[in-house]
Amino acid sequence: MSNIESADRTAAGSGLRTALRVTAVLCALELLFQGATAGQIFSGSAAAVSVHGGGAIVFHVLSALMLIAAALLWRAVRGSIWPTVISALVFVLGLVQAYIGDRGALSVHVPLAIALTFGTVWVLAWSYLAGRPARHSV
Repeated sequence: MSNIESADRTAAGSGLRTALRVTAVLCALELLFQGATAGQIFSGSAAAVSVHGGGAIVFHVLSALMLIAAALLWRAVRGSIWPTVISALVFVLGLVQAYIGDRGALSVHVPLAIALTFGTVWVLAWSYLAGRPARHSV
């Protein structure tokens, strides 16, 4: 690979890493919002049910964008595949989560919400920490 190709790959990777960071942050914020609306539902707010459902659609879109950003980043820099795999799991689990929530099976819906949160936070942390030079203590 020439120096020009390497520089192009680095530049593309930088923009795609930013896209992954942005989408992961937005997913994490949406999950916080979903948690807040879920709490309102448990407190008896009927209006929160439709807001929570709308938030689920927003999460599906954001997690799809996170998956696309992770896949494009992997393709551009040929780094770790794990952010793409975890992003794919988050996207698919989000769809399963919504289906189960619509059926009222909260005994599965709530633990899946925790798994979605862990997966999203993992991708978010990776997007900021991967590729940084290791710090060596003296």
